[in-house]
Amino acid sequence: MSTEFVLIIAFITFLILLPLIVMILVRILIKDDPEEEEEEVEAGPDGPDLSNLSDFWRSMVPHLIELRDRLVKSLVAVGIGTSIGFYLVNTPSIIGQPLPDFMVEQLAPTIRLQAIGVGEVFVSYFRIALVVGVAFAMPVIIYQIIAFFSPGLLPHEKRIVFMALPFVTELFLAGLAFGWFFTAPAALEFLLGYGQTDLISTVPTLDSFMGTVAMLLLWNGIIFQLPAVIFLLARVGIVTAAQLARTRRYAIVIITIIAALITPTGDPYNLLLLAIPMYLLYELGILLARLVPKRRETSETEAASAT
Repeated sequence: MSTEFVLIIAFITFLILLPLIVMILVRILIKDDPEEEEEEVEAGPDGPDLSNLSDFWRSMVPHLIELRDRLVKSLVAVGIGTSIGFYLVNTPSIIGQPLPDFMVEQLAPTIRLQAIGVGEVFVSYFRIALVVGVAFAMPVIIYQIIAFFSPGLLPHEKRIVFMALPFVTELFLAGLAFGWFFTAPAALEFLLGYGQTDLISTVPTLDSFMGTVAMLLLWNGIIFQLPAVIFLLARVGIVTAAQLARTRRYAIVIITIIAALITPTGDPYNLLLLAIPMYLLYELGILLARLVPKRRETSETEAASAT
């Protein structure tokens, strides 16, 4: 086993386990006050009295304006990130070669891509720059989404959500790393090597190659956010660790179906390469959910049933 492979595994494992380590420290050092939560619920503002459709639309105007502003901020962040990505795509000064050349050399060094359409190279390069831009802008996008929905949360729930924000971004980066080093190379090796004969040879276009790689990396980034999503759902009381543990068999079926839909190949190897990490992330989510303090009403119910 090479040193580089060990370092890659160690880096991805660290990114995945970091939320668990931090949540354990938070659970030990910071205690929730149930009485404070009850006061927040009692002091929460009542919803607006909407007697007709006109009042409803009038009350929606501030929310729509805020949504527009946050979408604009997210698009500006994506635009700035895309500009950086376009620079990386066309300039070899940072990584020693243009980003498309680097991707082909690292993921499929034995092939040579071709461009058929007149503007295919430009469109493909812009797609790469856009994916890089979304990756750079992901913290801003996630923050804007959370900030838009945060007024509907209680103060202690807001603290929970914003505390989890760095881990959502960090797990997204872990997914990108896993996709880059494992999922994408395995899928490309199967797709480019399947059915090759003396008369049949796969010579992929630049657009199809970059599109496949971008899709795999994006799905890996999204899937690796599963533990953070489960923790947030458990922290606001929507699910519990016990419920998640009881539904493991159903989770395995759903994970397998999702992996089959996402995987661009039909072979079991690539399916398992995506399904197994998804299941391990589900188990990590259960561990994080176990660190969520029990609500007072749950404790009282368990005490009553015990007596």
